[in-house]
Amino acid sequence: MKKYFLVAFLLSQSIGFAQENLNYQKPSAEILALADYQRPPAVVISPNKNWVLFLYRPTYKSLYDLGQAETRLAGLRMNAKTGMPSDELFYNKIELRSIDGKQVFDQLNLPKDPLISNLSFSPDSKMVAFTITEESGTALYMLNLETRQIDRLTGEVLNSVLDAPFRWNRTSDRLLVNKRVPAPVKLIDEYANLPKGPIISSSDGKISQLRTYQDLLKTPEDEQQFIELGNSELVWIDLSGREQAYKAADLYVGASFSPDGKYILLSTLKKPFSYVVPYYNFPQETNVYDLNGNLIKKVNETPLNEVMPKGFSSVRAGKRSFSWRQDKAATLSYVEAIDGGDASKPAEWRDELYNWEAPFDQSPKSLIKLADRFGGVFYGDDTYALVYSRWYDTRNVKAFLLNPTTGKHQLIEDRNSQDVYADPGKVYMDKNSFGTYSMYIRKDKTYWIGDGYTKEGEFPFIDELDLKTLKKRRLYTAKASAMQERISSVVDINKGDIIVSLQSPKDFPNFFSKNIKSNKQTAITAIQNPFKSLEAVHKEVLAYKRKDGVELSGTLYLPAGYDKSKKEKLPLLIWAYPREYKDKTTAGQSTNNPKEFTFPSYGSFVYWVTKGYAVLDNAAFPIVGEGKSEPNDTFIPQLVSNAEAAIDAVDQLGYIDRNRVAVGGHSYGAFMTAHLLSNSKLFAAGIARSGAYNRTLTPFGFQSEQRNFWDDPQLYMTMSPFMSADRMKTPMLLVHGAADNNPGTFTLQTERYFQALKNLGAPARMVILPRESHGYAAKENIFHLLWEQDQFLEKYLKPKQ
Repeated sequence: MKKYFLVAFLLSQSIGFAQENLNYQKPSAEILALADYQRPPAVVISPNKNWVLFLYRPTYKSLYDLGQAETRLAGLRMNAKTGMPSDELFYNKIELRSIDGKQVFDQLNLPKDPLISNLSFSPDSKMVAFTITEESGTALYMLNLETRQIDRLTGEVLNSVLDAPFRWNRTSDRLLVNKRVPAPVKLIDEYANLPKGPIISSSDGKISQLRTYQDLLKTPEDEQQFIELGNSELVWIDLSGREQAYKAADLYVGASFSPDGKYILLSTLKKPFSYVVPYYNFPQETNVYDLNGNLIKKVNETPLNEVMPKGFSSVRAGKRSFSWRQDKAATLSYVEAIDGGDASKPAEWRDELYNWEAPFDQSPKSLIKLADRFGGVFYGDDTYALVYSRWYDTRNVKAFLLNPTTGKHQLIEDRNSQDVYADPGKVYMDKNSFGTYSMYIRKDKTYWIGDGYTKEGEFPFIDELDLKTLKKRRLYTAKASAMQERISSVVDINKGDIIVSLQSPKDFPNFFSKNIKSNKQTAITAIQNPFKSLEAVHKEVLAYKRKDGVELSGTLYLPAGYDKSKKEKLPLLIWAYPREYKDKTTAGQSTNNPKEFTFPSYGSFVYWVTKGYAVLDNAAFPIVGEGKSEPNDTFIPQLVSNAEAAIDAVDQLGYIDRNRVAVGGHSYGAFMTAHLLSNSKLFAAGIARSGAYNRTLTPFGFQSEQRNFWDDPQLYMTMSPFMSADRMKTPMLLVHGAADNNPGTFTLQTERYFQALKNLGAPARMVILPRESHGYAAKENIFHLLWEQDQFLEKYLKPKQ
């Protein structure tokens, strides 16, 4: 065993790399034409379906944006000056239109260059509240949809570090606001401040499976700063901006109004804090208050959660999943683990669902015990509710039709959660008498909206389910056509009025109002395609099989004007991400759709179809572990088999030169890429972005692996591309964000892997993108990334002239 610990120790030591003084570069004209585009607006339809908001934002952030002072504490990254998450995505323009398109208001009285976020419609759909962030803080604004007037309601005082900065009252006449504590926050300079003592951690001898979290608390000074930044006062703000105190400063992490609007469920963080888990595992206290701030009932105290039993179906012990029952005036719904949250131990029952009615002077009422882990509940009325249970190891999901009054229930769904072809859809929710959303029931019937994935394609549907007979009736199925239709929302289920989106590879997704009885539809939006150079590109979903019969698929792109009859041999780029399954049937199901709009991004290879490459995007790379076997037991052979099948499928069409094939992926896809280059001779090059390559550095599980390093050391060694770096002789481009915040994919992973490849003589290149986290955001970095990939692919895949 000592050799395994030695590996991890050696990799923890610092080492430097020779740096290339390379200025930022831009990709070729073909790539730049697609990458340097104006992002189309996000479209938000009001709850009453009367208004449409068009929300515009820049296509990319800038290096300057990423360079704003960032404080990293307790698993959070925040801007201490503004009280906002440092990765917040801001809009800079709002356009308002009536649903029929006859009224357009695109010159609203917004401040110049606003940083807009947190948009929220009032319960009566007459107002939209939102925040605008400035250099010194974040303020609350209000848009009146009738007058189109925008008013500022507060100063730059809102706090969004631990929770949403505001919430609407049920009566739409005021908002509950998280207000920053007035005392200015002094950021800690760890080099200027002398430590007050050593950093000490201890173990009480209990077994715990913890992931490798980042940005955790490290010192008592960190704790104090976390309190200063997280503390908020809760205040009422009415529509004229008048303020009224509600609750004194505390670490509030959740607030919700009862459906009748008389109570507020409020959760706060408590000490002791932890240095090994993020803030959401800190102790919490959950209480119910009236609207004057008086305590009605202390409903829960959750201790510090530093000990997690093995198994992905393990949960925090004690009460959890608190929420208001949306069909009742003031009844809490929550779950408690009967097995103590430990999925590794046999148990007849795992979870129990309770209701607790205000004013909470009676004992909570048990509704149902579940043999698996609680997966959600949808209440309809006193007679009908839907309760879901899940168990990760078997990927099983069950649905029970429950009578909340009597507790009687029956099983109505039992399937593999990954079986998308058998997915019955989601039950339709609508506004009830409280103005909240609950399961819509009409004459003992519910309505279900499904994606409609089938082997033949995607056909969204609406079903009617009779809750007495459990018989289904199909009310509507989207018809096959050149356009892909998707159901966005229901306006009136009785009249058959819905809102759909329509798209094709050349047509940007736009919204239409539609009647499912008459099939009449009217356009709501008309957003144009921003990627004209891809309109003539050939796109199809390619279906094929790997050697063991598992069905696979990927979306194949061929250059515009490519002559399939002449079959010029093209270089092929494969972009993929491995996914784990428990049976071959569900592993072979496909959600790839040739009728989806072609929206290129830095996260795929689609750009390169404009440069004469064939591209197989989103290629299926299932890893199957049936029965008692686990997917990772045969990870590498299955990975290679997936790659062979993908290359063979395109090669059999006669389109490619199989000696000029590259593979790429991000995160777990990067991990996949490194394995494929080390364990096969299928590829001429590979691009691996923001991956993890040494599994001894993530010893308590990774991705979907539940065994730890000490359960199976050989598995962790085999699953580490670092350990096979001496076999890696294929050119590889390694990319990583310098500030990666994802558990397990520390930037260190790429740096150490590159060191091994470099010292062993592998043809590798490493690019560390400044200030980027796990996903990349800055325009300068993304353009340079595309340039690096372009240069790399041209060097290793294009024939020498």
